Amino acid sequence: MTDTRLDLDPHSVGRDLASLVLTVVELLRQLMERQAIRRFDSGELTEEQEERVGTTLMLLDERMTELCALHGLRREDLNLDLGPLGTLLSYEAR
Repeated sequence: MTDTRLDLDPHSVGRDLASLVLTVVELLRQLMERQAIRRFDSGELTEEQEERVGTTLMLLDERMTELCALHGLRREDLNLDLGPLGTLLSYEAR
């Protein structure tokens, strides 16, 4: 019989939780960005709306970078490997 206890390191729990939360936020950020691009391409936004959405997405991207750095993470650390499905997040070269 094997020991099935979970071996948690109390020093990494906070970082692991931050990683999980930031992964969810990054997934939502990427989805919002894709939706904004579709709306830009369809022409349904005014020039002012496009500017506002673009600025908001840029600031959110910067904040994500800051939060990752604060917790000792890289954006790539947030990407989950889903096995045969590939990875959860999509990244362009930064």
